[in-house]
Amino acid sequence: MYSDSDAAALYDLLNPWDPERNTCDGFYHPLVMGADAVIDVGCGTGAMLTLARERGHRGRLLGLDPDGAALERARRRDDIAWVGGRAVDAPRGAGFALATMTGHAFQTLLTDDEVRASLAAIHGALRPGGRFAFETRHPGARAWERWTPANPDDVTDLVDGAGRALRYGHDVDSVVGDVVTFRGVLTDTEGTVLRVFGESLRFLGVAALNGFLAGAGFVVEEQYGDWDLAAVGEAGPEIITVARRP
Repeated sequence: MYSDSDAAALYDLLNPWDPERNTCDGFYHPLVMGADAVIDVGCGTGAMLTLARERGHRGRLLGLDPDGAALERARRRDDIAWVGGRAVDAPRGAGFALATMTGHAFQTLLTDDEVRASLAAIHGALRPGGRFAFETRHPGARAWERWTPANPDDVTDLVDGAGRALRYGHDVDSVVGDVVTFRGVLTDTEGTVLRVFGESLRFLGVAALNGFLAGAGFVVEEQYGDWDLAAVGEAGPEIITVARRP
């Protein structure tokens, strides 16, 4: 079976951080490099902040995540602060210039109370004029309908660091309101299940999302429907937002 540390390493294989190749990473990288103090909420294994430091970022960098195995992997870089916690634990009064929430991590906030409390904490961690950059999948694109073993584009074959040939895909369990519950299933090439990752994500529409941001005291500066910076449409695929604390 796949251990927690194996799973953290697998995440990096499935989601390599590369601003030159991945347009989503290319969106965030200059924001991070241009801010003197950054908190990455839901930092996972810390790839974004690690690359920023490797490329010469000299300011304050803090990664926040509840996954201990992911943070253990992130802590290979000891000139960045790595803190266990969720968005609601973002340090108030910390004076960050930028907060980020990448990898659709915002969608793990499943209830109105979670969204409000998390946005309040992130707002409080920013200095006046500080910005919050994040993305969430547009519900109109109905991305979950493609998370199925029947879709070959949703199945990834790879070899991990131990030389194991693996296959990874998804299967949706339920769609209740705006919350989708699904499983990420990791198998060997013969179909033996090695690990199942259960997750639920919330798909907020633009109006609801912007209402929560306004309620937390944010002003939306930029909002896009895809990584090519196209306008937000009715069918997504993304709602990419840069909001500012006045």
